[in-house]
Amino acid sequence: MAGRNILLIEPNYRNKYPPLGLMKIAQYHGPRGKKDNVRFIKGEEKSVLDTGWDRIYVATLFSFEFDRTAAAIDFAVKAANGQRDKVFVGGIAASLAHDRFTSERRWHGIRFIKGLLDKAPAVSLRLDDFAEELYSDDRDGTPIEDLVPDYGILEQVKYRYPVRDGYFGYASRGCIRKCHFCGVPILEGSQRDARPLTSLVTAVDELYGPKRDLILMDNNITASARFREIIAEIRDLGFTPGAKLKREHERVASLRRVDFNQGVDARILSKDRMYMQELASICLSPLRIAFDHMGLREPYEKSVRLAHEFGLKELSNYMLFNFHDSPSDLFGRMRMNVRLNEELGIRIWSFPMRYQPVDRTDRNHVGDKWTRYQLRSMQIILQATHGIVSGNPEFFVRAFGNTSAEYEEILFMPHDFIFFRDWFETGGGRGAREEFAAEARRLSPTDRSELLRLLSGCTPSGIAGLTALTANPAVRRILPYYVPMSKDECDRKTKELRLAKTTKPPLPPEEMVEDAGLDDDAGRIAA
Repeated sequence: MAGRNILLIEPNYRNKYPPLGLMKIAQYHGPRGKKDNVRFIKGEEKSVLDTGWDRIYVATLFSFEFDRTAAAIDFAVKAANGQRDKVFVGGIAASLAHDRFTSERRWHGIRFIKGLLDKAPAVSLRLDDFAEELYSDDRDGTPIEDLVPDYGILEQVKYRYPVRDGYFGYASRGCIRKCHFCGVPILEGSQRDARPLTSLVTAVDELYGPKRDLILMDNNITASARFREIIAEIRDLGFTPGAKLKREHERVASLRRVDFNQGVDARILSKDRMYMQELASICLSPLRIAFDHMGLREPYEKSVRLAHEFGLKELSNYMLFNFHDSPSDLFGRMRMNVRLNEELGIRIWSFPMRYQPVDRTDRNHVGDKWTRYQLRSMQIILQATHGIVSGNPEFFVRAFGNTSAEYEEILFMPHDFIFFRDWFETGGGRGAREEFAAEARRLSPTDRSELLRLLSGCTPSGIAGLTALTANPAVRRILPYYVPMSKDECDRKTKELRLAKTTKPPLPPEEMVEDAGLDDDAGRIAA
């Protein structure tokens, strides 16, 4: 049955890493597997509509990217000439929001795969041997999850993934934790060891040539009972501090790095110096330590200090917000990193990541201690900072304020005042900002609550009509300042902003935020 036509589709969203699942499926069907004709596209590419496809796979990643994912699935159905039984959809979103996908009437007949492809291919893909579906007899073969990713398909698309020159794999799967905000327990289950990394690296070297980096997507590597063995294996593979890779086509050697890109657990790191000592024995860059709430302050700070002691000075972390935290809690965590940067002479890149329930297919969740307006304000700030919180004190204070009270005042400001900060502080908008500040000082706590409620209940375009919804004179006086600029004026000022030579924090390409929703639900166009 070799020579069948297989189409792989990744939705047209921005993402940092290549689609590992599709790369493994390509290996299964490709020249070293079933010897099929494999085509990979990102988004919708009309040229594939001229081919008769025997099977189509669609990857999913972010559950809140439902619209783009839906467009890719609809396109897959079109490419299959309406034969939905030829379309298979899997990945993170299809697993976490499984019911949302299967409830769509127009997709009845499509197979939405939940979880990993860690059983024999025909079993994982739910193939019907009675109906003699393609490869439905493959019930004893190597699980697709265990195959070596096919790097060759990445050359078939124009999109260039910011992180692509690396071995992508796992030393362990699952996690010992059961955090309510995390989808890992649903996707991967409890902690367990994966296959040796040496087999992955050796196979990739033989098939596609050596890669610079080792990107490990373990969810809690320090919880593995084989932690020291795994680190020793990484050292044996040549990923030691200062290690470089020189390939034939390159003029100079490149520094190698290891990245546990899902972060490590401060609660475990801080218990024994052994963990940091082991991590310092490989070319780890950056060290990612989760700091999801203020309850982790002590183990987090101890872990950072241990990292500094063992010479690990490049750190990064994701800071969850909009869960059970308040704006003051988030500010305290961000400010703490600035203090540690100053005191220890290290560099911590912080990435505030807004919480959304793992099975929700939009970005509209608002935590109990936030308002929708404050979340919009935070997204505008992050637009200006490229999604990161710099450890530079001057840059931090400029973006977020010097105290939690100042931070909350920034979140309270009209969005034009935040986005065009310089113009409203020192330029032609200074007078309007001073008038606004005077009105804001007159507001009582009750007035402020009412104002935030009104602002959170409408789109920016609807703010002009809010005065009709309140009889509060203080709120009515301040509401006009929140009315957005006209599109022409906004476009003009945005152009001026782009032309201005402003100082931006240096950000390594591999540290691009995976997805912070900076474009789709931020600023003046937020719904």
